[in-house]
Amino acid sequence: MVRIALDPTPYNNTVHLLDFPDLVARLGYEYLQLTPNPDFGRHFHYPKVDTGMLQTLKKRAADAGVTITSVLPVQRFSWPEEPQREAAVRNMKRYIEIASELEVPMVNTEFSGRPERSEDSEAGFYKSMEELIPVLERAGVQLNIDPHPDDFVEDGLEAWRIIRGLDSTQVGFVYVASHSFHMGDRATTLIPELGDRLGAVYAADTFDHNRSNGLRYITNPPGNAVRVHQHLAIGDGDVNWDELFGTLKASGYLDREDALIVSNVFAEDERADEYSRSQLAKLRELIANA
Repeated sequence: MVRIALDPTPYNNTVHLLDFPDLVARLGYEYLQLTPNPDFGRHFHYPKVDTGMLQTLKKRAADAGVTITSVLPVQRFSWPEEPQREAAVRNMKRYIEIASELEVPMVNTEFSGRPERSEDSEAGFYKSMEELIPVLERAGVQLNIDPHPDDFVEDGLEAWRIIRGLDSTQVGFVYVASHSFHMGDRATTLIPELGDRLGAVYAADTFDHNRSNGLRYITNPPGNAVRVHQHLAIGDGDVNWDELFGTLKASGYLDREDALIVSNVFAEDERADEYSRSQLAKLRELIANA
């Protein structure tokens, strides 16, 4: 059974962490991915929840009939400078503990690091994983990583090679559809290679920045070293959704009991309710027709 979870990021400034389960249920979802939030923990910072808040959150989720599927922290554990890397490892250890306390089996994250210092960042990544993998194993938590635009590794295949180099089934891959064109637009070949190490899929659309001679959209001046991408509603960009879901079906992902697809549209917070509901309907249709 495919679980469709909501990423509640558009509601961070208007909804309290403890109210997320009720929000998700109101929008028609049964599953929730916890993402960076002022009451939970911001990007690159130590988490701000205590045991009491976690227990309250668990009860609120149970009362709402909502399952928390995963936790998403973003930390600099691949950073080429030691102070930031060490802080990120400390923060990630706590997030893994939080996942365990919430009885959540999955932590999803990003590689981080710096693309202009990829060699140093890769070394930092492996050093951090030496510390984090034993913690994951003891907690029984899976860590899945997304090659985010502007991470030290952005290409999907190269990211998979780096994960594979860990030689640990405790670490898997997050396929983020809105990063497709930064990852090399290779869903049909990458997803089969990932096999059962594909841990989660994020569903939002984006434009292909490579089209129109690289000028589909530009920064001023063109050629700035930035990574522009969107998290649009399905159908509002250039992602080939039939191809993606056909590949997920052919690879067996949609038949897995632990399959997780997260709706993460961030482009228009003022229409978040509308988009959250329409995303759920579109995802169910894509799954049914795959």
